[in-house]
Amino acid sequence: MRATASKKQARRQFWLAVHLYIGLSLGLIVAMVGLTGSLLVFYIDLDEWLNPQLIISESSTQRQSYEDIFQALRRAEPARQRGWRLEIPDDPQRAITARYYKPQETAHHGFAPLMLSVDPYTGSVLANRFWGEFAMTWLYDLHYKLLLDETGKILMAILGGLLLMSLISGVYLWWPPLHKLKGALSLKRHASRERLNYDLHKLAGVYSLIVMLVLAITGIALEIPQYVNPLLGYFSPLQASPAPKSTITQNSPTRISLDQAVSVGQARFPQARLCWIETPHDANGSYRINLRQAGEPSQRFPKTNVWVDQYSGQVLAISNPDELSGSDTVINWLHPLHTGEAFGLTGQLLVLVSGLLCPMLFITGVIRWLQKRRGSRKRDRQPLTAKNRPLSPNLLNR
Repeated sequence: MRATASKKQARRQFWLAVHLYIGLSLGLIVAMVGLTGSLLVFYIDLDEWLNPQLIISESSTQRQSYEDIFQALRRAEPARQRGWRLEIPDDPQRAITARYYKPQETAHHGFAPLMLSVDPYTGSVLANRFWGEFAMTWLYDLHYKLLLDETGKILMAILGGLLLMSLISGVYLWWPPLHKLKGALSLKRHASRERLNYDLHKLAGVYSLIVMLVLAITGIALEIPQYVNPLLGYFSPLQASPAPKSTITQNSPTRISLDQAVSVGQARFPQARLCWIETPHDANGSYRINLRQAGEPSQRFPKTNVWVDQYSGQVLAISNPDELSGSDTVINWLHPLHTGEAFGLTGQLLVLVSGLLCPMLFITGVIRWLQKRRGSRKRDRQPLTAKNRPLSPNLLNR
């Protein structure tokens, strides 16, 4: 019996040390990641709040064609001759955002496209910015890679693994006997400040546990897809990303308009919503029309794609998420699970609250550690009395 109790105590001390040292060494970074993640849940809305010129006022005029918007981009940036990727918002008061990937000015970064916001009614450019040089995208890079590009992604994946260990150790240390479960899931009324701090720490961890686990696991997978995706591919084959080329002939007409390409794509999925238009990068390139079908987990980055020949308007390739393998489906769910958008506003709010709890967990954890240290020092300084004097060896042997 004593041996069993001793082993149990040793296990508890081990997991207590794991939980403590991870929390003290990495808690501040986890708090930062959680806070930035909460802000990024609604990052487009926050960007518009910080930059009110991006909000389109009510207009009685008709929206310009996609081709006219594209030509406005070309006039604004005549030196950018490669393709653009246009995000088509569902909200009529939201600007069209166009991305130009790998501009020379930010070529030294792994991902830093030029981003133009265009009024869909007038074609005027409302903002001309590089990714990472304005608040919300800077926060995104801080959250995603600690502003360190590829090295930051590896560090964030390691942080995610340590966060998993912290969550597991916290649950182990908290896990109560069944008859004490109700008390372990509630705040103790009229408790001391020390007990209130302890209850806040444990309850914040317990009630956010499922969401935290999902965020940690999906975060790791999104940071290092070069390792995770091939691993998933062992269970079912992954679809290779199509790269179809337009056919050039002597009789090739001029490029078809963006609106014609969109019509071709939407004809294949008439019930789907248009989300992105990617224009050809060169004379051999093709249009990529990105659509969202009902039931897809991601609102902004769905996986329904139609590639269209830029000259003939023929469909060159189709990617339908309903036909993908199980591994591809898991990969497609990672980002919308991490942002919460897979479950709409409810999911986003859960991610928002869980992220805000990270600083709370760190602060209450540090306070708890300091309280225990003060208590230990106070006991060490107490003079020996009959009440706290160690028992003699003879008494101990009785």
